[in-house]
Amino acid sequence: MAGKKMTKLPRAAYESELLRLQTELAKLQEWVRAEGARLVVVFEGRDAAGKGGTIKRVTEHLNPRVARIAALPKPTGRQRTQWYFQRYVEHLPAAGEIVLFDRSWYNRAGVERVMGFCTKKEYQRFLHQCPIFERMLVEDGILLRKYWFSVSDTEQETRFRKRLEDPLRRWKLSPMDLESITSWEAYSRAKDAMLVHTDIVEAPWYIVESDDKRRARLNMIAHLLGTVPYQEVGPPVIELPERPPSTGYQRPPRDLQTYVPDHADGLRPGDRTT
Repeated sequence: MAGKKMTKLPRAAYESELLRLQTELAKLQEWVRAEGARLVVVFEGRDAAGKGGTIKRVTEHLNPRVARIAALPKPTGRQRTQWYFQRYVEHLPAAGEIVLFDRSWYNRAGVERVMGFCTKKEYQRFLHQCPIFERMLVEDGILLRKYWFSVSDTEQETRFRKRLEDPLRRWKLSPMDLESITSWEAYSRAKDAMLVHTDIVEAPWYIVESDDKRRARLNMIAHLLGTVPYQEVGPPVIELPERPPSTGYQRPPRDLQTYVPDHADGLRPGDRTT
């Protein structure tokens, strides 16, 4: 797919296949829970590459007690004195859990390197330790999958402009995001170096072409499902009990409680609210 010009996937085809894949994700979740497996999925890529939207579709119908998102803020002063990987280890899954890292320890290979938030020595130490760290995770039985979402410079800028104009998505645009435009080539070099040092047999990188968000979401989810040897686990037998006869309970009068006003009652077909 590299370098291939892709037409935008029609919405009907996208939604139909997404529902099918999400059904399979629910099966994967039940297999992880039943088998006591531990699954880690790393989402990396440039700003506005579509990571967040894909994560949202992955988790949309999953149990948040089983599948959770780890999106860590910048480290505290105390965390800066710890071993670099330490604060990420805290978020690794226990048996029967899935953790999706919305950005991960690879911050050091990308934004920290480009923006000067780490020293050259810290960066070099990361490139040396990261493969060792990931091999330890895999050797301990963790299923580790790493995805890099690749977006073109023109598409990234288009998405930034849409965010700037959309009040519902304006929060997604930060000064750090804008730096990714002026530092495009620096980020490209950092990404290339990262792949050279951390694309290991035990935990390879998988590149997701993401100029078309719909294709990217389907391709990533389908690939993930294809790399995990899950099987359908039969659901537990659940029967609704019969409601017991009333014992005389009476609901308190409505005027003793404060109800939310029926805002929806005033809407009519075709009405738009802001």
